[in-house]
Formats: sequence, C-alpha cells, structure tokens
Amino acid sequence: MLTDLPLPQLRTYTSAYRAPDDFDDFWRETLAEAANHELAVAVTPVETALRTLDVFEVTYAGFGGHPIQAWLRMPRERTGPLPAVVQFHGYGSGRGSAVEELLWPSAGYAQLQVDVRGQGGAHAGGTTGDPAGSGPSFPGFLTRGIESRETYFYRRVFTDAARAVAAARTLDVVDPSRVAVAGNSQGGGIALAAAALVPDVAALYAQAPFLCDLRRASLIAGKPPYTELAGYLAAQRHEVDRTFEVLSYFDGVGFAGRAVAPAHFSVGLMDDVVPPSTVFGAYNAYRGPKNLDVWEYNGHEAGGGQDLENVLAAFEPLLKPGS
Repeated sequence: MLTDLPLPQLRTYTSAYRAPDDFDDFWRETLAEAANHELAVAVTPVETALRTLDVFEVTYAGFGGHPIQAWLRMPRERTGPLPAVVQFHGYGSGRGSAVEELLWPSAGYAQLQVDVRGQGGAHAGGTTGDPAGSGPSFPGFLTRGIESRETYFYRRVFTDAARAVAAARTLDVVDPSRVAVAGNSQGGGIALAAAALVPDVAALYAQAPFLCDLRRASLIAGKPPYTELAGYLAAQRHEVDRTFEVLSYFDGVGFAGRAVAPAHFSVGLMDDVVPPSTVFGAYNAYRGPKNLDVWEYNGHEAGGGQDLENVLAAFEPLLKPGS
C-alpha cells in the first residue's frame, strides 16, 4: 500500500526543514579538525577466488584519526587510472566479505566500500569500531550522542565519508577527477552528505536515502530506524526542541541544498522504512543536475536491480569506465 502522500503532491513537496545559520561553519570546522590527522592510507592485497577482480584491504584515518576499514575492488585487467565509486552501506550493516558487492568493479570501476564505524551487527559484518562514547540513547544508532552536535554519531560518520573520498583520491589506480559517491538507505544518506562536504565529486547515487527530513520522518514512519527517534523522545519528552536543533546539522535536506554533483535518486512509493516524502524533500532541494526514478509499487528496495541498471547507464557518460 502507499505509505505517504499521493505522487502529484510528492513531486511538489517542500520540506519544512531549515538549516541553521552556522551549518556551513560547523562542517567547515569539523572537516578542518579532521584534517589535522594524516589520512594514513594503507593498502593490503587480499587473496580471493575471484578470477576477474582484484581485492585489497584499505585502512584510513577518519574522524579523530580513528582507523576506518574498507574494501577496494577493481577489474584485474586495467590499463590506467579508473573512475571510482565510494560506496556506503545500509543501517546497522557492514562492508561484508571481500567477495560481496561486486557490481561496480564488474562494471569497470574501482570500488571503495567503506565500513560505517560501530555498525556491522546485522546483514553483513563490519570490522570498524567507534572509539567515541555517548550518553543515554534509544537502542540503535540514530540517537547515539544526540545530546549535542559535537557528540552526535553521524558527525563522525559523515566526516569518515568525506575522508573516504580523499583516501580514494590518493590511490594510484584511481583517477581523482572521476570519483563518485553511492549508497542505499543509510548509505544513500551518507553519500548525500559526502557530496555536499566534498562538492567536487563527479556524481552521486542515493537509493531510497535515509537521514533526510528528519522531523517529518520521526512523525510518520512506522518502522525502524526512524521509530528510534520517537522512542527516545517518548522518554526524553522535554528534549524535543533541543534534539531537532542538533539534528538540523545532519539532515539530508540541508546537504541537498549544498550539493552540486550530477545525482541519481530513487524512491519506492510503498516504502514503509523511509517515507517517500522525505526522499522528495531532499530531491526537491537538491542544487545540482538530478534525476529521480519513482517506483510506484516498490518498497525500500526502490527499484532493486532495475534501479542499479539505470544508475549504471546514468554514470556511464559522467565517469566513462573503460576509457
């Protein structure tokens, strides 16, 4: 069943979100603080049974200089620097094994698949810890460290993402002018933030992006993870205004208004995890060239394999794999 507004209303929907006046200063200072740490990119070959792809373990320094782990996969047959896709995974998951998620390298790209710190307990394993602590929170990650913008979990995650793009650009096998960011669900929200924080990325793919239009999402989503916000505020009932003031620095609608890379979004109108209006809120605010695939009878998979075929076609003229 449809989970949100009718499609004609979604197409014209404008989020009530407004970025705080010091949004850009906050992120400029956050990234400058992170830049005090060397990227310290380390690359180690990994033996696999894959016959057409090479796989490497990559570690780099993210927020606070904390080590972040990633897989680097690429075609074994290559003649020069490759376009790259920095890929982020879904909520609570991890980068998985060395032989999963082979779409991008099979299509001719170098792929840096990045762990989200502190996650990896569901669907696919992760190996990156989160050394920073937090105060009381609802089970999950959405309210972790939410007492302030400085301690909020996604401050670290989004900084790790921006640093991942920088790390990819240091690799000899990567053409630094052809680096895109991509992800589904949480990964789409992280990719959207990265596209704003590193505005010269070559392209963005945000499939059913999470972490957008957070106030609305907290009111209408009936399934996790957004219900974590409702659960937290049901107990911390006097902290509503402060909570959304903190979240205003991390909302994908704010990042969308600052990102300019060519972007491919997708949304399923029967998505009961990420309400479609929250995706449209970000898409309609997006500053750069953009396309949105609307999947009327799909849920959170937002077109699934067909959507992946569409984004491969959209990225082809932008990133030119094989050239």
